[in-house]
Amino acid sequence: MKKLLLYILLPVVLATGTQCEKSSSDSTTSTGSGGSTARFAIQGNYLYTVDKTNLKVYNITDVANPVLKNTVPVGFEIETIYPFKDKLFIGSTSVVYIFSVDDPENPKRLSTAVSPDVLRRCDPVVAKDTVAYATLRTNGPCGGIQSVMAAYDIKDISNPIQKVTYPVAEPYGLGYADSALYVCDRYGLYVFNIQKAFAPIMVKQIGNAWYLDVIPWNNTLICQMQDGLNLFDISNRLNPTLITKIN
Repeated sequence: MKKLLLYILLPVVLATGTQCEKSSSDSTTSTGSGGSTARFAIQGNYLYTVDKTNLKVYNITDVANPVLKNTVPVGFEIETIYPFKDKLFIGSTSVVYIFSVDDPENPKRLSTAVSPDVLRRCDPVVAKDTVAYATLRTNGPCGGIQSVMAAYDIKDISNPIQKVTYPVAEPYGLGYADSALYVCDRYGLYVFNIQKAFAPIMVKQIGNAWYLDVIPWNNTLICQMQDGLNLFDISNRLNPTLITKIN
């Protein structure tokens, strides 16, 4: 039954996320059409994918026959893509690139967000209003010494500024719902109060398991685990309660 639920749930989540993204200008309860570690994103009739160096743009008006419209060089060691309003946040092992998709077939680079704290890391990223949060994992293949969760001021999208970092052990994906930020880590799920965007307070650590990515979906937090999925009730944003595990 749990495996059946998994197959039913994931397509619904992806479809719902896509619809939420279209009206995300005022929404704070959705992180887009996928998690923060995704390598593809959907905006309207366009699918954006990243490989190690490029951003590719597909027109999916006819979903059975996607058409490659553009290939845009981004940089090196590209890992993730996250859609927010009319922007794409693209994480690499060294920086976060911010692209405009005002012209959906011709994404334009607006700026680059750099963390002075670590020279090489892995960069899942999400954006909320005028702040972007990224996890900068420096151990393992990402190199470096100290892993952090960083907050960037993106009020001036052409000049993102790192405002604060919070040390974490081995972070992966992240997502937010209203004033709660959920950060995945190899050693549990961290819950931050981000009512003050640049003064995050960690209020809870859940479990001692390997969390990879999260999608907040209405009052449910869908967590990708190393060995399946965990679903949490987040009616109380800062106090997730486990609904079920899907292996």
